[in-house]
Amino acid sequence: MASLFSRERTLGYSSRRDSTTSTTTSSNSCRLSSSSGATAVLSPLPSPFPDLTPSLSTTDLRETAYEIFVAACRTSTGKALTYIPSNSSDRSPSPSPSNSNNSSSSPSMQRSLTSTAASKMKKALGLRSSSNSTLGTNKRAEGSPGSGGKPKKPLTIGDLMRVQMNVSENVDSRIRRALLRIAAGQVGRRIESTVLPLELLQQFKAADFTDQKEYDAWQKRNLKILEAGLLLHPHMPLDKSNTAAQRLRQIIQAALNRPIETGRNNESMQVLRTAVMALANRSSDGSLFESCHWADGLPLNLRLYEILLEACFDVTEEASIIEEVDELMDLIKKTWGILGLNQMLHNICFSWVLFNRYVATGQIENDLLDAADSQLAEVAKDAKTTKDPAYAKILNSTLTAMLGWAEKRLLAYHDTFDAGNIESMPTIVSIGVSAAKILVEDISNEYRRRRKNEVDVARSRIDTYIRSSLRTAFAQLMEKADSSRRASRHQPNPLPVLAILAKDVGELASKEKEIFSPILKRWHPFAAGVAVATLHICYGNELKQFVSSITELTPDAVQVLRAADKLEKDLVQIAVEDSVDSDDGGKAIIREMPPFEAEGAIANMVKDWIKTRIDRLKEWVDRNLQQEVWNPQANEGGFAPSAVEVLRIIDETLDAFFQLPIPMHPALLPDLMSGLDRCLQYYVSKAKSGCGSRNTYVPTMPALTRCTTATKWGKKKDKSHSTKRNSQVATMNGDNSFGVLQLCVRINTFQRFRTELEVLEKRIITLLRNSESAHVEDFSNGLGKKFEITPAACVEGIQQVSEAVGYRIIFHDLSPVLWDGLYIGEPSSSRIEPFLQELEKNLTIISNTVNERVRTRIIADIMRASFDGFLLVLLAGGPSRAFTQQDSQIIEDDFKSLKDVFWANGDGLPVDVINKYSTTVRDVLPLFRADADSLIERFRRSTLETYGSSAKSRLPLPPTSGQWNPTEPNTLLRVLCYRNDEAASKFLKKTYNLPKKL
Repeated sequence: MASLFSRERTLGYSSRRDSTTSTTTSSNSCRLSSSSGATAVLSPLPSPFPDLTPSLSTTDLRETAYEIFVAACRTSTGKALTYIPSNSSDRSPSPSPSNSNNSSSSPSMQRSLTSTAASKMKKALGLRSSSNSTLGTNKRAEGSPGSGGKPKKPLTIGDLMRVQMNVSENVDSRIRRALLRIAAGQVGRRIESTVLPLELLQQFKAADFTDQKEYDAWQKRNLKILEAGLLLHPHMPLDKSNTAAQRLRQIIQAALNRPIETGRNNESMQVLRTAVMALANRSSDGSLFESCHWADGLPLNLRLYEILLEACFDVTEEASIIEEVDELMDLIKKTWGILGLNQMLHNICFSWVLFNRYVATGQIENDLLDAADSQLAEVAKDAKTTKDPAYAKILNSTLTAMLGWAEKRLLAYHDTFDAGNIESMPTIVSIGVSAAKILVEDISNEYRRRRKNEVDVARSRIDTYIRSSLRTAFAQLMEKADSSRRASRHQPNPLPVLAILAKDVGELASKEKEIFSPILKRWHPFAAGVAVATLHICYGNELKQFVSSITELTPDAVQVLRAADKLEKDLVQIAVEDSVDSDDGGKAIIREMPPFEAEGAIANMVKDWIKTRIDRLKEWVDRNLQQEVWNPQANEGGFAPSAVEVLRIIDETLDAFFQLPIPMHPALLPDLMSGLDRCLQYYVSKAKSGCGSRNTYVPTMPALTRCTTATKWGKKKDKSHSTKRNSQVATMNGDNSFGVLQLCVRINTFQRFRTELEVLEKRIITLLRNSESAHVEDFSNGLGKKFEITPAACVEGIQQVSEAVGYRIIFHDLSPVLWDGLYIGEPSSSRIEPFLQELEKNLTIISNTVNERVRTRIIADIMRASFDGFLLVLLAGGPSRAFTQQDSQIIEDDFKSLKDVFWANGDGLPVDVINKYSTTVRDVLPLFRADADSLIERFRRSTLETYGSSAKSRLPLPPTSGQWNPTEPNTLLRVLCYRNDEAASKFLKKTYNLPKKL
């Protein structure tokens, strides 16, 4: 509907022109200002009443309307009363100077005007009093047409109407003379039974006018009025075959080309009268009407009545209704009999006149708008009481015009209203809603067919206005934001368009909530919620397109998404506050607001950023570990250069993460920490792989063997075992990436990680505290802020590689002096001293290489390996070794020397550590001091305890577990196997058929 009417013109001034070719505008389109001498051109809306005929001008209609007014108010008696100026001390009425023409007017028309008039109608409609009520009356008297600027007669209600309708005194005098003549010839007849234009044509000739031209124009006007009222817009539908109509049409057509004679007894006049009266007296059943129907056809009667109502506006103050409106309106309503009107048609017509005058006078007089709204409430009551199709048609066209004008503003009310005119908005909304409700509820057949409670017209219209206006406002903000972006493109760090738009939309939402929503809430309880939901949808559509185009995390993208997130929170807050009293708590409005998921989008981009960084770091770890040589001289710390670099990359990654302008560092930090943790754990895993373990270096247990006592152990030695291999110190300094020193560098690297991870974790807490999005609860636990798996991996790596170092040194690097040298042949001649010398050299190198915080552990692992190696020589040393009971002291002394190496006169390992790892050796060594028989008995008893009654008939051969224990059968059996004793030999031969020699 907003497109039905063009934008109204502003109030201006120009010379007055009576249009003879267009009657599409209302009768107030041109009005002379008699007080100023200028012409005020109003800017009304197109009339809602259909066009009459192009040949009838506004002046024609106005003059006819005035004639009807005077005729309706005429009476056969009455005298005018003198107008008493407000500054006169004598306010009593006095007889008027002689003016016989006034005697035709009714007493009401002759009533004098006073400045104390107080209009009940204006009060009822809420209209203010004219600022110049008294002054205006004087001006109307002084400036009345034909007065020459001086008052020539007292100003009465009738004279006021003449001035208001811009009718000259000469014309008024001529009309009154005619009405006197008509009344004289039709005594007792009501004016409604008179076809006024016809009677006027009969009363005057050219001589009654100043010139022939004026007479011709007057005659044509009356003929055209007859044509409009009887042929074009008759009271009853006209049959095309009606002969009277055909005859009248011919007469009028001829008279418009050539004036006719209109004397009282003129033949042409009689023909005209016959045709006119035949049409004016028509009825549907052939009965005679008490009144003639010549001006009561729609819309002619409404156009004429509209002109009369326009006379209620002050000629000196276009937007103000005169103070005497009550009395004037009483006289205007006397025309209802001629015009065929009633209160309902008056109400709709008066509503339109008030409304149209508000528009025409520049929309500055809100009283008129309020009055139109008040009058429209009466129209709404009328619409519910009648279903007359003719009334409904007029009602529809009038309300459509009013609704169209209102909706043109309300569908974009952000453009229409500002601080200067916001007071008018509630009334315009009220008019729009009222018009829409009448059109839908009282006129629409479709609505009647449905249950009325299914449609809330007012709420539906307001909903439409809100959504339409905000969509329009949003589009304008888009253009504004784009312009701002283009204007700032040469400035450093210009804001992205959607970031600017988010700020503008937030301001628009606040303005909506503070200014417009309180007004609209009268008709829509959740106006603010609908508004922000609309803005949310509009911005969300733009944001969705933006997010779909993002390929990586950029400052612009983060700015936009952060701005969107803030905007969404603000909009949702407004919606929730506005809907707090709703039945569903605002859920319906919130459902209209699909989440922006800006935080989710930021999180996804940050996760992609994290994944990219982690993937690159993992690739870097793979590439650099392949090239790492684990050189202890690479730096002072004795750890791998690649470890330094990976820690540097992690440090830079953390800095870069906390520099990201995102609002959720605490939430996304666990993802980053997990990725970095996995990379470091991967580094440790790759670094320790291939380093071996205890089982890698411990030799395979040789088969159980036995020799006789006659064997010359001290004289015969297996050459393959007697060959001494060079010290492994040289090997340790070699290029082997899994040499002892290289293993020590790995251990140092793992320890370096442990130390640096603690530093990094403290630094992460500091960075987190400094981030804008951190909260107190983010520091309540360490989850997501610590490296979870790398510290344990480092501890495991240090443990594994340290053990590998110990067993490699003992069973690989020092194998020539331990496994191939200790106690080969005669124990007294192959004691532990050579082994201890080599061991001390290795311990010195290890101590100088490894980090002091892991030094004790590595030395302890070497000690444990040496104790295991010592026992392995004693219990699984192969056929080259045999011990007598007397050799036990040598063994014990050598073991003490071995422990002393690690005690180092108190500078080495703590005594409790040494004792802990030497427990097994100390428990087993007493077996070498025992005699063979006692060993055999202990073996039998231990075997029976282990295997039960099944071992009584035949002792089973116990398996080798490697877990040496003085009560364990295999340990006892191995002491017997390596005992150089006849009793032992017989027992082993008999029990297990072990050979006495290899």
